[in-house]
Amino acid sequence: MLDVDLAELYGVTPGALTQAVRRNRERFPPDFLFQLTNQELANLKSQSVISSSGNRHGGRRHRNWAFTEHGVAMLSSVLRSRTAVKVNIDIMRAFARLRRAAIVSSQVMALVEDLSKRVQVHDAVIADIVESIRQLVESPAGGRSRPIGFTADLDGSD
Repeated sequence: MLDVDLAELYGVTPGALTQAVRRNRERFPPDFLFQLTNQELANLKSQSVISSSGNRHGGRRHRNWAFTEHGVAMLSSVLRSRTAVKVNIDIMRAFARLRRAAIVSSQVMALVEDLSKRVQVHDAVIADIVESIRQLVESPAGGRSRPIGFTADLDGSD
């Protein structure tokens, strides 16, 4: 999640959130918090309304910080207000729901793949059965067919 979004959720300014993180930098290793690249920031600016850095009326002068799930959890120890604790609990629950949804999605995809393989095998077997029936129904080469079964010689000539 981006610093600006978290600041809004926690009811603080992005500057106050960034300052709290900088004062407690040892609590935020690279897998908890990272800064967006210039390209990511450019993409973000093109997708949403963000003041340009040249704006003299309060635009961002630094790249945004992005927090991982663990970074969001660590914010509750840095921002100690009741709002911060409540919001942190809600965010952690949302991350848990996302994780469960991802697990369920991967399980469903595995089942679909298994069914797909089974259908392919069944299709091949059905095609063989249809071919066998077709061959039984067609008349033999030359248009002549000989009777099927046992015939008795009733005149006794043999």
